[in-house]
Amino acid sequence: MTGTQQAAGDDTAEEGAAPAVRAVGLRKAYGDVVALERLDLSVAPGEFFTMLGPSGSGKTTTLRLIAGFEVPDGGRVELAGEDVTRRPPYQRDVNTVFQDYALFPHMSVAGNVAYGLMVKGVGRRERAERAAEALRLVQLGDLGRRKPIQLSGGQRQRVALARALVNRPRVLLLDEPLGALDLKLRQEMQLELKAIQRELSERITFVYVTHDQEEALTMSDRVAVFSQGRIEQVGTPREIYERPANEFVASFVGTSNVIEQDGRRVVVRPEKLRLLAADADVAADARSAVGVVREVVYLGSVTRYVVELDDGATLVALRQNDDAPDGGPRGARGERVRLTWSPSQANAVEEES
Repeated sequence: MTGTQQAAGDDTAEEGAAPAVRAVGLRKAYGDVVALERLDLSVAPGEFFTMLGPSGSGKTTTLRLIAGFEVPDGGRVELAGEDVTRRPPYQRDVNTVFQDYALFPHMSVAGNVAYGLMVKGVGRRERAERAAEALRLVQLGDLGRRKPIQLSGGQRQRVALARALVNRPRVLLLDEPLGALDLKLRQEMQLELKAIQRELSERITFVYVTHDQEEALTMSDRVAVFSQGRIEQVGTPREIYERPANEFVASFVGTSNVIEQDGRRVVVRPEKLRLLAADADVAADARSAVGVVREVVYLGSVTRYVVELDDGATLVALRQNDDAPDGGPRGARGERVRLTWSPSQANAVEEES
């Protein structure tokens, strides 16, 4: 991670307040495979922070090191300013929610939620009150007597979340918790999870792991993009999408077009490209290229056009679907078109190493 990216990670904590989570120089290897190499990370108190990346990029390893399930080969982990690198999980003020709900089938929903409190020796009355409060928070307040088998997948995921929240940890770690849900339910849960985090932000910091870019952009205050055991960029969802640091970030977070412009490699997102007739005039300060439409994909609200340029390169453009004719080309397969874009909408990027 560059010095600029590291600064972006550290400056989020309020002045004088220790980060909720801080990783310094973390290294972890499994035999000859290096999962993390000198990784630095800082998460502010109350933040919804997402670690985003493909499989094998190191994001889950980082979460396991924070949780205490793994011990790093080098570096340290701090929680609220305390070095917890060698502490076992039960001595860390964190809880983890996994993709596998791991609910006890013989227990009621309320019993599952209260189980951790029972292990800690919390009295029965307080356990019941706190479990009921946690279930209300995840909108399952009237289902406490049911068994997990009587719930839908989304409801079981909420029970797992309530079970973690009932312990009131300083940091809640979420390891791809929505991965087993269908698309519509996953999208609904994204909004609900963000609403819960917003309500609890004064008490709990959320650290979320996913390979789903939509999840990361929808829910996060900030995102760290992982690749091959290192962090490529840390920033807000808008910064990550609009100003990717390099070609890897640009290609992993959304679709991107890499174009040579004024001797530099720049990224232009598909929605920034305008589709015009091949002989159309363009503004004096605009950039443009002519090619042939090779693929047309209808996506409901938008249509995606894959255009092969005369120089052999391929660009992808999106056009909003509406009934208002704009005088432009139909964009049919095989039609010659001109793609235009503004230089201000092109973001210079580093090449992948």
